[in-house]
Order: sequence, then structure tokens, then C-alpha cells
Amino acid sequence: MTTSVDVVVIGGGQAGLAAGYYLRRAGHRFVILDDQRGPGGAWPHMWPSLRLFSPAEFASLPGRPMPRWPDGFPPARHVVDYLTAYETRYDLPVERPVRVHAVRRDGLDLLVDTDSGQWRARRVISATGTWQRPFRPSYPGANLFTGRQLHTVDYRTPAEFAGADVVIVGGGNSAAQLVAEISTTATTTWVTTRPPRFLPDGVDGRALFEFASRRAIALASGRPDPGGIAALGDIVMVPDVLAARDRGVLTALPMFDRLTVDGIAWGERRQHADVVLWATGFRPALAHLRPLRLRDHTGTVPVAGTRSLKEPRLHLLGYGDWTGPGSATILGVGRTARSAVAELDLDLDN
Repeated sequence: MTTSVDVVVIGGGQAGLAAGYYLRRAGHRFVILDDQRGPGGAWPHMWPSLRLFSPAEFASLPGRPMPRWPDGFPPARHVVDYLTAYETRYDLPVERPVRVHAVRRDGLDLLVDTDSGQWRARRVISATGTWQRPFRPSYPGANLFTGRQLHTVDYRTPAEFAGADVVIVGGGNSAAQLVAEISTTATTTWVTTRPPRFLPDGVDGRALFEFASRRAIALASGRPDPGGIAALGDIVMVPDVLAARDRGVLTALPMFDRLTVDGIAWGERRQHADVVLWATGFRPALAHLRPLRLRDHTGTVPVAGTRSLKEPRLHLLGYGDWTGPGSATILGVGRTARSAVAELDLDLDN
């Protein structure tokens, strides 16, 4: 059976809900297809102690503020509760669990093939995020290492590493939070490809978003590039990271050369490890768009704003700064969702 709507949104996390908010306001017939069994996007799968990098009141989707959290930086469960309430508050038409297999061209429309039927739409917004595509680098000796190799997606609590030697790889916020937490029960070694850069105390995700927005405005107006968010630093000093700094466990070593049977090595220097935890980020989950052949010779999907240049009926939302400043954040995705839906308004009136 094929169901026709104006717009299909693929993904029911923060980006998909932000799109739904503006689609509802614009009066479009739309559906949000989500492959999860419950609300919250990727947030229910993150480790329970993970903290947002902004105070709750500065991490809100359009129309409804996130409730405050006592110390400012809410944990993952608070975000799940907020997204669940948001979905209900705006009566967003989310169908789940629905797995999208492919998006294909069919004349003036796009066809969305799923495991529970087919949808025909004049426009598609892809908002599947990155959580389902963890990046695990191929590293020398990885096949020789006899300990455990995990990724951020596999982590839940520090208790499972009690008494172990744990190597944590990565220079971002997640890595710093993992070092802070796991070091309370295990011996940790933190390795990064370049020295980690800590933001000044009191500078949080809100400031990063504002910096990214100013950069976007400068570039759009032809002014010199003031530099990306990384010019400020990488790691927000949330309470757990501040405590780890005070304990002296946030000293990073250079990236090792290879893994060995029982650890890691820099040249002739070796170090034992029971676990290597790769906090090495994610890639966009875009397998459903393969039939559209959107990538260019560099392997990326070229866009103008959020609109695909190779398929103008498609918008990509929430994957990173390449789809709008701060668009992978709860605070930032609202702005790009609004502009994407505004373009849909113009298209659908023609």
C-alpha cells in the first residue's frame, strides 16, 4: 500500500521533531517515520550519566523550553523525557517502529520504501542523525589485541571496568566525560591525536552555538572567516569534568602507534590495556539515500543550506554544521528546521 503526503520526515529524534513543529505550523500533511520503539531518538541509547553541554534552558527545541535541571547540565534521561513530552504536546504524527529502506525518484515525487509500506511525498526531510553509524578507526594491530575494543555506543556504566586498565581514545566532550567517569573505578589512559583544548570554565554549548551562528552570518555576508567553533576549544567543563580535572586525571598522551596483543605501543614503549574504548565519533546515517546517488567526487553530499544540490526535493537536517550552524545540537536544529520548512512552503505552493 502506498500513502501520499506532502512531506515525509525520516527520523523522530530532535531534528525530526523540530521539523515536525514547523511543518505543523505551516499546515502541511506530513508523517515522521522513526525506527525506534519509543520517543527520544538516540538519547535512550546513551549512557545514563552523559550530560548535555548546555544548561537545560539553553537546550530547547522551538516552542517549548526544556525544564530546568538543578545544576544546569541535564543528563540523558532528562532529555528523553523532554523529547517525549514535546512529541505529545504538538501532537506530531510519528509512526514507529518503521525502518526506511530507500528513498527513490518517481516522476514529480519521491517514494519512501519502508518495512511497513510505501509513502509518496512531494518532499522528504532526512533527519536520521549519526548514532547508528559509530566510527571505529582501522588501526595497526587492532586484530592482534586480545582485550576488549568498544565504542562510545557500547558504554553504559564504569562498574564493568572496575580494576581494569582502560585506554580511552578521542579528544572531544564524550571522551572527556568518559575519562572523568571511568577513572573513578579503573586505571585510565587518555590518548588524543592532538592535545585536548578545554573551554574556559563557564563557557558552555550555548556560547558555542552563538559563535557558530556569528561565523555563518560573517561568511554569508562575505566577511573574513572568523574560524569555526574549534577556535574556541573542544571540551565543555561540565561538573564531572571539572571534578576530574581537580583529581588530575585529564592529562592526555599522544596517539599510540599501534595496538599489541595486550595493550598499546608508541615505538618501543608499551603499555598494558584490558580495554580500548574508542570515543571517535560518528558518521551520518544515510544508507537510505543511496538510490538517489547524492555524493560527489569527495564522498560528501553537497547541499545549499539543508537542500541537496543533486536532489532539490530532499533536505538533510541535523547532521552537523554542513547542514546548518549547530544543527546537530538541540538548540541549533530549530533554526535550520525553520529555514528548511520555509523553503518547502515556497516549493509546495508552486
